[in-house]
Amino acid sequence: MTSLPLLDIGPFLEDPASSAAQKFVAELGEACHHVGFAHIVGHGIEAELEEQLFDNARAFLALPLQEREALALVNSAAFRGYTTLGDERTGGRPDWRDQLDFGPEQEAPAPGHDGPAWLRLRGPNQWPASLPELPTVALRWLDDMLDLGIHVLRALALSLGQPIELFDSAFLPVHDLHAKIIRYPGGNPTSSQGVGLHHDSGLLTFILQDRVAGLEVRAGEEMILVEPLPGAYVMNLGAMMQAATSGYFRATPHRVVSPTGIEDRLSIALFFNPAFESTFEPLDLPPAIAAKARPELVDLKGEPIHRLFGENNLKVRLRSHPDVAARHYGDVPVATTAS
Repeated sequence: MTSLPLLDIGPFLEDPASSAAQKFVAELGEACHHVGFAHIVGHGIEAELEEQLFDNARAFLALPLQEREALALVNSAAFRGYTTLGDERTGGRPDWRDQLDFGPEQEAPAPGHDGPAWLRLRGPNQWPASLPELPTVALRWLDDMLDLGIHVLRALALSLGQPIELFDSAFLPVHDLHAKIIRYPGGNPTSSQGVGLHHDSGLLTFILQDRVAGLEVRAGEEMILVEPLPGAYVMNLGAMMQAATSGYFRATPHRVVSPTGIEDRLSIALFFNPAFESTFEPLDLPPAIAAKARPELVDLKGEPIHRLFGENNLKVRLRSHPDVAARHYGDVPVATTAS
């Protein structure tokens, strides 16, 4: 494999029962079984909205450092806000990127709540007062992506021989999508690790790339570079989807290498998270699909995959951001934050 499959979801959005839609369903299922990644086109997200989001992202990243740091992620138990270069870790090593995390506007649980720790993953965003258009554009894009992601999940359900609405209740009426505006600085970074080799923890991820490449996907023993494709979203699967399909679908390791030129790389990543209360047991797959399952892939790096999504998400976030863990999750067992 030298490039990702290119899949047009347009026919499925128009009529999931059409023959062209069924062709997309079959191709998507094959891509997720063999590669775990694909380029998605025909998605209907307005190019103008995407450009507005990139324009606002660049404006945010051009703000004085002091103004960005006033929105520090460590302020937020919900992991919303700004992360400076080197403050997030993958595989125990700092990632050479800075970013702004955001999600749906939510109320934080009351101080001293007696619910599970992962409820603290819900809360308000932190936005710069000097860029009033940024939250409007970012949250509109998030709403449009919710619709796209649900349609992708419906197609995946059909490809697995399941009812089309299988995953709907995990996102409607409540979801916990989480997005990042990410910059990988060009020039001569202290490390080539933009973000280290990893697999995602949820169900789906969508990545909108600018013109600077850097995303690499593992294919066998090789790493292939995913060149930016105008009008396309890179889509990949996470560990909970791999677990739910007993390894039939693949959560493929990937990384981002720092740009070698002077130009920065900018991307928008959307982690298509279900509601934290969602649980995912192994699906009852049709015999022809079950025969191709790979249960040995379900236990990634020897780590247990919790059936409750909130537990999985909290585990990953605490490990990646020890400063947030120390300030807001001191009551969580140390084992949860081990690397």
